[in-house]
This record gives sequence, structure tokens and C-alpha cells, in this order.
Amino acid sequence: MATSDRRFAVLIDADNISDKYIKIILDEISNDGEATYKRIYGDWTKPALAPWKRVLLEHSVTPIQQYGYTTGKNATDSAMIIDAMDILYSGNVEGFCLVTSDSDFTRLASRLRESGMMVVGMGEKKTPKAFISACNKFKYLDILSGGADMGSDKGKSASRSKPAPQKSSKPAPSKSASKVKTPVKAEQDLKGGKFKAQDVGIVPIEEEDDFPVAEVTSLETIRTAIATIIAENSDEDGWVSISDLGNRLLKRYPDFDVRNYGFPKLTPFLKSLKGFEMKSIRNENSSVRQVFLRELQPDRE
Repeated sequence: MATSDRRFAVLIDADNISDKYIKIILDEISNDGEATYKRIYGDWTKPALAPWKRVLLEHSVTPIQQYGYTTGKNATDSAMIIDAMDILYSGNVEGFCLVTSDSDFTRLASRLRESGMMVVGMGEKKTPKAFISACNKFKYLDILSGGADMGSDKGKSASRSKPAPQKSSKPAPSKSASKVKTPVKAEQDLKGGKFKAQDVGIVPIEEEDDFPVAEVTSLETIRTAIATIIAENSDEDGWVSISDLGNRLLKRYPDFDVRNYGFPKLTPFLKSLKGFEMKSIRNENSSVRQVFLRELQPDRE
């Protein structure tokens, strides 16, 4: 099946995705196929979701109302998972686009792939690595929107390989408590129930912290992977097709996207890497151009 013919169900978790990403989401999935289902899940009685209401009609996205029946439980996640399985069994799509930064959808992504579905994930850089790894592809919405600090010099790709460190969202330690409590005394008083952990700047680890937050795959990791792929899949002269190279990179690193490093396409990205050479060949009686890459050996440098 051609990529353009693949039908997708786009399911958006409104609880942790901003409305500013809606155009990016739909534009990105159009590169992989057609968005047959476009649904977004949340409790639309909450004022926090009001910005979403202004863009849903414009982009023909269907809002699914889900009340939070129980405190501490995420009913939105459950509704989205149930809908995804219903759509799966309907047989009307060949792929799913799960738009969320929540690790709770990791098992759903795995289950959909087990059923032969193409799974494209989209979220911010705070998305847990487990969910990213469960998808065929993953797109960082904050990078694609231009929100990440990618640098202004396109030639300095190495400087973009390391994303800016995430600022901690945990509350700062209490100044008054830190002045009078030593670590040993604070621990004794905490165990004795004299005050709460937050009073001395001891912040309980949240359940989400059990899942490592992903970072954009480093440029050095990608470069090493390219060399390995060339060594394993090249012809007798050491050349490998860059289209095949790109597909293999994506299978190894679902979040691989040359735009993460400040390049619009794969070819200029590969040209920027040192230690490789490239050649272009046009097929006979055709305008189709094939590009190949190989690693430079010491005698060719």
C-alpha cells in the first residue's frame, strides 16, 4: 500500500497537549497518510481546555467528552484506549497517531503494533522514553514548532545534538525550614510525623518519575549507527542507498528526524557529517536520482 493511501486514526490527549500544536499534528500525519478519524479526549467542562475549543471546528476534530468520575484516576486515558481498540477492530484504518506525552499509552502503542498497525507518536520532549520506543515513529512537537533552542547557525549541527536541559518542575525547598533543619534532624522529625516532607524541601518522587524522560538522540549516536548500517548493508564498494539508510535509522531510533538537528531533509544532514562521502546517480531513461553514502577510509581521506 502506498504511503499516501494509508488511513490513520488521530487520537489526541487534550490533558497534556497544547492547542498550539494542532496544525503541526495534522500536517505531520499527512506525510504518512490520510487522517480518517480525528478525535480529541478530555473533560470539556474544565476551563483549562477552553483554548482547544477555538481550533476544533477549524480543523474538523471531534471532541470526546469524558468526565473525571474519580479523583486521582485519569478517565480521559481510559476513554482514548477504549476508542482505539474499537477503531482497531473496525478494520477501517491501517495506522494510528497517538498524540500524548503520557507513559500510560505505552502498552496501547505496543498492542496496536502487534496487530500490524503503523503507530506514529507525537508529544513534547518530556515524553517518557518507553512510549517513544513503543511507536514506529515519534515526533517532538515542541521542536517542530520552533520552541526548542536549536541554534541559528545551520552549519553547526553538532551543537544542536544536545537539547537544552529540562528545568525541574518540582517545588523549591522551603527557605525557613532549610535554615533550621540539618539533614539528620530533618529525617528524624519527618519519620516522627512532626511535619510534611515539603516543609524541609524533601519532595516525594512522583509516580511518573519511574519512567525515564527521553532526550533527543544525540548526533554522535546517530553517526555511530550510520557507520554500523553502512558496514552491515553496503555493496562491495562500501556504498549504501540513503533511502535504505534512513529507513533503517528510523527502525533503530523511532524519534529520528533530521529536523531535530536543524536540517530540512536527510541529504543535507548527511552532508554535514564528517567522515562520509556521497555520490548521486540518475537511472537510465529516468529522472529518478539515487543517492549513496559510504564511510571514508584512511586511504581515501
